[in-house]
Amino acid sequence: MNKKEKQRFDELYDRHLKLLKINGMQPKTIEAYGRGVRRVMMYFDCVPDKLTVEQLEDYFAELVNKYSWSTVRCDRLGLIFFWKHVLKRDWQWFTIIKPPNVKTIPDVLSQSEVEQLIINARELRYRVFILATYSMGLRLDETLSLQVGDIDSGYKRVHVRRGKGHKDRMVPLPDRTLHALRLLWREHRHPKWIFPNYPSSLGVLQQSGSRISKNAAQCAMKAVVKTCKIKKKYPSILSGIVMPLISLNAA
Repeated sequence: MNKKEKQRFDELYDRHLKLLKINGMQPKTIEAYGRGVRRVMMYFDCVPDKLTVEQLEDYFAELVNKYSWSTVRCDRLGLIFFWKHVLKRDWQWFTIIKPPNVKTIPDVLSQSEVEQLIINARELRYRVFILATYSMGLRLDETLSLQVGDIDSGYKRVHVRRGKGHKDRMVPLPDRTLHALRLLWREHRHPKWIFPNYPSSLGVLQQSGSRISKNAAQCAMKAVVKTCKIKKKYPSILSGIVMPLISLNAA
């Protein structure tokens, strides 16, 4: 791809990201759909609007051999959006590829397994993180995004903001979880975040403007899952989707 074509692709790609954003797509969706467009561009080393149906058929045939169907599906949806909204062209996508409708059930940790994770987590913040996530049935990112003002101790509930589908909801706050959240906050006393990003050894109070990153939380969880020797392939705590364990709600 020459310099002129690269500049044209960059302009189209920037518009692609902008249109995804103003169409209300979640950041993870924007990243996935953008990655699909970049992948096909790098594969052919050209602006994707020049590709023929035959070229795309060959591309997806190779993609299926290298990646999971979930990745193929995301790339397909990203290219559909690019063709429809950026290039403003119609395309017979179903004649090119149609991923199968496969429904999987994630592995769910038992109560004893969750309790082992809590016990074996090395830091208080991760012990509280696991307890809060499972006792309230939150997604990984929902727990990390909790702010001090979201905790309603009077009515024993938590305001979860912009969860799946950009929707807010209220969830019950168990006494045991409330006690743990208070204990954690007394340790860092951050004015905004329940789970702020701070060093393992606090020393001086860190008034960081950021929360614990999703990647950091997942790495910590992978380490404790390994310590507990849990053999389930995809523990829910790592995928970011969990089922509430009612028995953890006891005071």
